[in-house]
Amino acid sequence: MSEPAPKRTSLYDEHVKRGARMVPFAGYEMPVQYPSGILTEHGWTREKAGLFDVSHMGQCYVSGPDFETTAKAMERIVPADILSLVPHQQRYSQLLSEDGGTLDDLMITRTDMDGTLYVVVNASRKDHDFELIARHLPKDVTLDRRDDLALLALQGPKAEEVLAGLEPAVRDLKFMHYMDATIAGVGVHISRSGYTGEDGFEISLPDRHVAKLWNLLLSDPLVKPIGLGARDSLRLEGGLCLYGHELDETTSPVEADLKWSISKRRREEGGFTGAARVQRELAEGVARKRVGLKPEGRAPARDGTLITDMAGRRIGIVTSGGFGPTVGGPIAMGYVETNSSAPGTSVNLIVRDKPIPAQIVKLPFIPNRFKR
Repeated sequence: MSEPAPKRTSLYDEHVKRGARMVPFAGYEMPVQYPSGILTEHGWTREKAGLFDVSHMGQCYVSGPDFETTAKAMERIVPADILSLVPHQQRYSQLLSEDGGTLDDLMITRTDMDGTLYVVVNASRKDHDFELIARHLPKDVTLDRRDDLALLALQGPKAEEVLAGLEPAVRDLKFMHYMDATIAGVGVHISRSGYTGEDGFEISLPDRHVAKLWNLLLSDPLVKPIGLGARDSLRLEGGLCLYGHELDETTSPVEADLKWSISKRRREEGGFTGAARVQRELAEGVARKRVGLKPEGRAPARDGTLITDMAGRRIGIVTSGGFGPTVGGPIAMGYVETNSSAPGTSVNLIVRDKPIPAQIVKLPFIPNRFKR
């Protein structure tokens, strides 16, 4: 059977108009780069403000009769502490399988509507995730899938300046919190979050108005459109996980060094899908860990590259790798045996059947500049 034709976000024509090279990604035709190229786009986002079309992501609302009911329902599905969220606060978590593997990672926000959570999941997993969440909710809690919403990400040190020119209140918005606003007559949901390691915002709005906001933001000389290529190099330098690479159904959040996303109460109480493995690994440790890798020379080590110790014994595998424009050389992330995971450990990366010397390094490669 042939693959279904890729979908298009409502900004497809805008991307083509600006000369984007479109590629299939997560079931969509998405811009991988614009004419200026990935290196320029990466640097622009690190220095000014990059605008990303992330409308392929999955957005939904999970609603119950009151906040406690809805939060407890979600806590049976994810390991994050949802009950402690205050209105307008956002939290990162994961969907886990019964044996503790990661089915996806997601963002969960407590809205100011009592009993309603706003949830964003990865594009490649949204059908799976929405079905899974809905299946595990009690009868008085429902999932409302919102395919009528688009999503933009404005990222970089000048993002606040740009967006404050349209809505001054964003200057006071805290990291991992959201606000509702009206920009150019359009109601928007703005969260201070992102996937680049830089300060920035994600903006949800009705799909029918997204081209208007896209072009309004791009009318600011501090803003340029950024494609998937730079999005990946930015998140890699920031040490951020990508589902299907650092996270998959075999990997637990403890192995992935995401323990920080599971509060003390949830660690102790459990009660979420996959809790037995998570609690065991927290108590006893893990056999492998996610680490940063800095190869010597200029050759990048791509995902799937084998990692060996200096004696040639296989100890792990690269999950993401490429050139780090801000780092100025190749970088990678991967999993290695715990006893070989200390920063400074020398390893070899087997690239084209040849060992490339590398060192285990602390993540992130570039310090994150989230506005706390």
